[in-house]
Amino acid sequence: MSQSGFVSSITRQSEDFPGWYNDVVLKAELASYSPVRGCMIIRPYGYAIWESMRDELDRHIKRTGHSNVYFPLFVPRSLLEKEAEHVEGFNPQVAWVTHAGGKELDEWLAIRPTSETIIADSVKDWIQSYRDLPLLLNLWNNVVRWELRTRLFLRTAEFLWQEAHTFHATEEEAAEEVATGLAAYVSVAEDWLAIPVLQGVKSPAETFPGAVYTHAIEAMMRDRKALQAGTSHMLGQNFAKAAGIEFLDRDNIRKHPWGTSWGFSTRMVGATIMAHGDDSGLVLPPNVAPLQLVIVPIFRTEEDRRAVAGAIETLEASLRDVQTVSGPLRFKVDWREESPGFKYNHWELRGVPLRLEVGPRDVASGQGVLVRRVDRVKEPIPLAGLAAELPGRLAGYQRDLLDRARSFRDAATFRVDTLGEMSEILDGEGGFLLAPWCGSAECEKEVSAKTGATTRVIPFDAPDEGGACVIDGRPSTRRVVFARAY
Repeated sequence: MSQSGFVSSITRQSEDFPGWYNDVVLKAELASYSPVRGCMIIRPYGYAIWESMRDELDRHIKRTGHSNVYFPLFVPRSLLEKEAEHVEGFNPQVAWVTHAGGKELDEWLAIRPTSETIIADSVKDWIQSYRDLPLLLNLWNNVVRWELRTRLFLRTAEFLWQEAHTFHATEEEAAEEVATGLAAYVSVAEDWLAIPVLQGVKSPAETFPGAVYTHAIEAMMRDRKALQAGTSHMLGQNFAKAAGIEFLDRDNIRKHPWGTSWGFSTRMVGATIMAHGDDSGLVLPPNVAPLQLVIVPIFRTEEDRRAVAGAIETLEASLRDVQTVSGPLRFKVDWREESPGFKYNHWELRGVPLRLEVGPRDVASGQGVLVRRVDRVKEPIPLAGLAAELPGRLAGYQRDLLDRARSFRDAATFRVDTLGEMSEILDGEGGFLLAPWCGSAECEKEVSAKTGATTRVIPFDAPDEGGACVIDGRPSTRRVVFARAY
């Protein structure tokens, strides 16, 4: 790591984006590999990023009337098999407990890949009447899906997430809930993480196993690949019927409730890294950054140190009362016995939005030098006025990151009409491709086989537009987003 310039030991994005990503995660001390294959240890700095987005989403969840609950980690095999389509979709990734207490179990236990089946079995005793509905439950927990190819935060055998599970008297109410879940994810992605997203419905092939339909948000990373940033599922009455859940409706007829589920996971830490980072490391939005401001004292003599320390002590007192959108200002004074250059690189790697440099000359003139991480713009600023300035500057920084990411995505989004055009762009720099598709699963598979791209979403706001499918030329009524994805 160079002390005279930018971080030099990180792979460049343009040379190897996955290598860059792993370097940043490890060297910024976000996570470490676990002794268990495919699992990760989330380190304090990485966990603080997760906590911020988790807490913001939890506020949305509670404002919309949901209650947090907890269900067991283990799911009896008999429950998982009640919903055949669900089991078929997850079975290759399910981890099973076959022995415990020194003997073989009479019934295998699945380490939960998701909680639909155990929740459905439990709430059948909770729901007896329309008066018990809607039932709006939310879980913060871990799940296990035995992935063959893993990557820290993005795809691990065990990960942390939020999963909402709800039950409703009517299909219309359930559909509104699907929209509620997706809206929460859009808000967290765009307002908290500064990641612009496309909203739409998944193709049948990409729909959650056992669901009637899936709504999703898709984000573009800095390598122009897509990442699924949140999903909300209409489960219909499938799980309720499998579990035997019934309620007495207002018309005195017993019916099955309509269910939904929606999920958001630690992969969004990875999304935040890849949506904003650069060759020097993380570029974090202020709302989610564990530190929003780092103060670097600069001095050579003990006399200079005392002068700088006095000015910083006065500044610290004023900063403790600063309130930002995401709560009290998070700041740190870096007094380590390292060179200023080393500290600059250290905090640039960790993506701290603002850096304040304070040296003896600055103290003499009553100011410091404020540096923005995203563009390294330097600006002299009076120390006495910094506390009042910071909330607005951090909010502006947050907006700038969102605008930058949106401009990047829009510039890398293309309308294409042929498979050849798709391949040319994807084999070049890549991007989001708006292409006509007839809707057949066979054509969807062929696009993937020939280009490596999959359908991401059928955008809600896509206009009706006649066209010819890029594979077989059959009529298409609107364009679909294709991309290579994580």
